[in-house]
Amino acid sequence: MPESAPAVTDAPLLSPEFLRRLETLELVSKKIRAGRMKGDRLSRRKGRGSEFADFRPYSPGDDLRFLDWNLYGRLDKLFLRLFLEEEDLHVHLLVDTSESMTFGQPTKLRYAKQLAAALGFVGLVNLDRVAITAVGGQGVQMSPQYRGRPSLWRLIKFLDDLPTGGAGDFSAALRKFSIRTTGRGVVIVLSDFLDKGGYEEGFRYLLARNLDVYAVQILAAEEIDPGLVGDLKLTDAEDGDVAEVTISAPLLKRYQETLAAFRGGLSSFCNRRGMAYLFTSNQVPFEKLVLNYLRNRGLLR
Repeated sequence: MPESAPAVTDAPLLSPEFLRRLETLELVSKKIRAGRMKGDRLSRRKGRGSEFADFRPYSPGDDLRFLDWNLYGRLDKLFLRLFLEEEDLHVHLLVDTSESMTFGQPTKLRYAKQLAAALGFVGLVNLDRVAITAVGGQGVQMSPQYRGRPSLWRLIKFLDDLPTGGAGDFSAALRKFSIRTTGRGVVIVLSDFLDKGGYEEGFRYLLARNLDVYAVQILAAEEIDPGLVGDLKLTDAEDGDVAEVTISAPLLKRYQETLAAFRGGLSSFCNRRGMAYLFTSNQVPFEKLVLNYLRNRGLLR
C-alpha cells in the first residue's frame, strides 16, 4: 500500500500551500474545450463565437453579417462562416454522503470532501461555474453555483456542513440531479459505489443529459484488504443487515476476487460508455492523488 494518509482531524480540507500548487491547473472536458481566455470554453456547437469552424451554403433567413464575400467572389456562390460557440464550463461535484462513506481512517467521506474542495478550487480559479451536490441517505442537496476565487470559502463551508448517514439510493439521487441541473459540463462523482441498488441506472440518467462523466471510486484500506480472521458478526452500515461469518483464508481470497470483479465491472461499464473511471484508496496521500494521478488520468492538466 502507499504511505498512509493522515488521521481524521479538524484541520481545514485544503492547506494554503496546497492551494498555491493548484492555481496553475485546469479541469478537462472532452466535450467543451478551453478557449483563449480563462472562463471561456469553446463547444463543438456551431455558433457566433470567435474561432472559425467551417462554411455552409447560405439559406434564406441566415444572418447576412456572416456571409463570406471573398468566397462569393471566387465561386459566385453564397456561403456562411460558422464559428465555435463560446460556452462556460459547468463543473458538478457529486459527493456520496451515505453511511458507508463514514468508514475508514480518514473516512472515505472526508477524502471525498477534500477532493471536491480541490477540484472545485481549480474550477473557481479558471472562472468555471462550480456546484456541489450531496447524494446520500439525507436526500439530494445542491449548493448554489459558485464562480471565482472568492467563492472558495462558501464552497468549503457547504462541504463542511453536509449532513451524513443513512442508506443511499444512488439511482434515485442521480435521477433527481439530472432533472434539476441545467446546461452541459463535467460531472465528477465521488463515491464508494457500494449501493445495493447498483450504479448503472443512475449513470444512465447522467449520460442521457450528454454530460462529461468521471466516476471516482474511493475505498478504505480495510475494504481492499480486510485482514480479518475468526468468527465475526458483520453489520451493514446503511441498512443494518447482519451476517455471521467465519473468516478464513479461502473466504478472504474469494472476497478479494469478488471486489476485483466489482471494480472491473464498474470500470468496464464506464469505459464502454465514454465515461472515465478512476480508483483510489483513502491511504493514498491526497495531494499526490490530485497532482499526479488525476493529471496522468486526464481529469486535470
